Parts: sequence; C-alpha cells; structure tokens
Amino acid sequence: MEYRIEHDSMGTVEVPVDKYYGAQTARSLSNFKISTETIPMEVIRAFAYLKSACAATNFEFGKLEKDKADIINTVCNEILEGKLDEHFPLSVWQTGSGTQSNMNVNEVITNRGNELVKKELLHPNDDVNMSQSSNDTFPAAMHIAALIEITDKLLPSLNELILAFKKLEDENIGIVKSGRTHLQDATPIAFSQEISGWRTSLENNYNQIENSLIFLSKLALGATAVGTGLNSPKGFDTLVAKNISKLTGKKFVTDSNKFHALSSKSELAFVHGSLSSLAGDLMKIANDIRWLSSGPRCGLGEIFIPENEPGSSIMPGKVNPTQCESMTMICVQVMSNNMAVNMASSQGNFELNVFMPVLIHNFLQSVRLLSDGIRSFRENCVIGIKANKEKMHENLHNSLMLVTAISPYIGYENAAKVSKLAHEKNISLKEATLNMNLMTEEKFDEVFKPEEMI
Repeated sequence: MEYRIEHDSMGTVEVPVDKYYGAQTARSLSNFKISTETIPMEVIRAFAYLKSACAATNFEFGKLEKDKADIINTVCNEILEGKLDEHFPLSVWQTGSGTQSNMNVNEVITNRGNELVKKELLHPNDDVNMSQSSNDTFPAAMHIAALIEITDKLLPSLNELILAFKKLEDENIGIVKSGRTHLQDATPIAFSQEISGWRTSLENNYNQIENSLIFLSKLALGATAVGTGLNSPKGFDTLVAKNISKLTGKKFVTDSNKFHALSSKSELAFVHGSLSSLAGDLMKIANDIRWLSSGPRCGLGEIFIPENEPGSSIMPGKVNPTQCESMTMICVQVMSNNMAVNMASSQGNFELNVFMPVLIHNFLQSVRLLSDGIRSFRENCVIGIKANKEKMHENLHNSLMLVTAISPYIGYENAAKVSKLAHEKNISLKEATLNMNLMTEEKFDEVFKPEEMI
C-alpha cells in the first residue's frame, strides 16, 4: 500500500494515498483497533447536512469566503449521495465526545474539496470546523440522524404494519373464538377484537414515538466547547438550525440552553424509551401469533401463517414461525439497547457527556432493526395470516369457561361446580348442568349462546 504524509498539531502521520481522511483519522485508526463496529453512516450523513449548513451560515455572517462555502457544500452532497463512504472508517469505541469522527468528516471534506479545486483552499479546522467544536457538532449530528431515520424509515414501516392489521381485522369480523388469560381458557372474544388490540397498541406506539420527536429537533450547535459559544458569532445557533431545516426538510431549532445540550442526553434516552415500548408490544404480538399458529396438530392451531421455508434439518415437513422468532429477537436487542442508551445518557460529567458514540450506535441500531424487522414481519407473515375457523369453533365450544354464560342464573359457586364436573367426567357443560338439576334443558339452550358472549 502506498502512503502520503499528513500532519496535525502532534506531528506527521502516514495516510493511505487513496483515502481522503487525514492525520487525526489515521491516529484514531491506529489507537482504537477495537471490534468491528464503526460510526453509523447515518451519523456521517447528518454531519454532511451539518457541515454544509455551517459553511452557509458562516458565509452569511461574512466569516467564510463564498468559494470555500461552495466547495464544502459540493463535497457534503457527495457524502449524502454515498460516494465517499469508504473514507469514514472510525470505530465506535473511540473518544467519548466523537471528536475523531468530527475531524474525520472535516479532513475528508478538506482533502476532497482541495482535490476538486486543484489547490490548497480548505483547512479542516479553520474552515470546515469554523464556529464549531466536536462537543456541539457530534450531539447535533446525533439528533439529526435520529430524527431523520425515525421519520423517514421507522414511522412509515410501522404505519404499514398498522394498516395490515386493520385489513386483517376487517377480514375477520364475525369470527368468534376462545379468549385466553394466564395462558388458560377464558370467555369468548371475536378474532377481529383480538386483532384490534394488536392494532391499537401499535397506533399508540406510533403516536408516542412521533410526539417524542420534538425533543430531537433541538440542536446543540452554537455551544462550541462548553456551552458558552466561544468563537461562534452571535445568532449563529439560530441561523444554522434554520439552514439545517432547509437542507433536511425537517424542522430543527437551537436548544435554548447549550450547557444542558452538551452535558445531558436525556432527549435521546426519552425517545429510545418509546422505541423500547414499541419493542415490548411487538414482542407480545409476535408471541400471540406464534402461539395461535402452534401445531399444526398438537398446538392451538387457530390461525395459519405463511410457510416460508423448511423448519428442520431432521424433521421432514416441519415449518416454523420464523418471522415471529426474528421479530422477537429484534425486540430483545432493542430492549437491551435501551439499557445501554440510558446508561450512556447518565454519564455526563460537568460540561460534557463522553459516552456519545456508544449511545448513538445503539440508538440507530434499534431504529434500523425495528424499521427492517417490521417490514419483514408484515410482508412475510402478517399479510398472510388466515383464520382456522373450524379449529376456533371447536376450541370455543370445548371451553369450560363458557359456564360464565349461565353463572348469573345458577350462581357463581354452582357454576364452578358445573365446570369442575364437566372437566372431571369429560362431559359437556350442558350435561353437567342437567345432571346437577340446576337448569332445565330449555332454559340452558336459551341462555347458553357462546357467539353472543362477545
């Protein structure tokens, strides 16, 4: 491999000739050879919006020449188009402020920009990082990335799943089945009612996530190193937020208290809490579906789900609820990520939180997993669910909890005795009731109507 010599304030460093990054990125690569997790590309894209907006803002304030602002914007567009992905290789497990990733972006923009104009026009600190600090750019990039990924990917995916359940609900109106509580038989429920519970849970999750996004719209930019805004012109914070809003099409505003914005990450923790709540409901729904489809002969077998692939290397013909299993594994990961996000959020010391890379790594992994997992679950499972009407009818009429229908007529204690007798003798509730002389056959038939108990 061929190298060129780059320098920073600590001296010279060898850098591969085919890479646009510079000395500080190379030092980070050398010093943090840890695992395989790299700073998410969503954060790098957010930095591209941020650096472009900062350049435009500095130009508007008369601090940065137009040719410099223009070339910074040009390279940022290349980053947004994915043309420069290979030049952002840094590990998540780096400095907790994300300084090295901020400099990675500054160096790539500088070297690519200078290549395009064929002269040494840009400096990574003096020009690309003008009016900024890693301490305010990295948390701002976190908020930008998180808000964009949730609004553009997760919420649309979740909405499609809600619509799929609404369609399934409408298709199954009029089908009555046994309800279950404590994993035991309970009184009847319409299958459409059961599905409506799933749908409403997801609708609530959608609203919770959407309503929490206002906290991500607040940006730390303009705080610079410790929140005082040193080396940033007055009004920079407000204008740069407006410029980021124009570039992204999302509404961003400056955080009213920059000391909070640098040291606290409670906004990200709060939003991720809503992602964890979504994971909890998805876990419940996926488990319900795989329980209801269990069998095909020795389980509940009340619904059919798509048969997507062979389920066993030894048992021919076996098919498993693999989409449910994938979904529930995703939920476990998201709920685990919630602990990491909360722990990282709690580690602000004085004027800065230095657990930011691990926080945004886990946060964006959750968004990515949920977005993709929900889509897969919908396409490969939910839209293919069919009710096994015969099995539902059989289970419903075999349930001892239907005795609840006659409880108002013979009393709770007598109804309990009927249920126990029917269970012990393996006879119907009607037979048990008549054997105990608690009702006439005519009266029993009059009040015992399972399909009307919903």
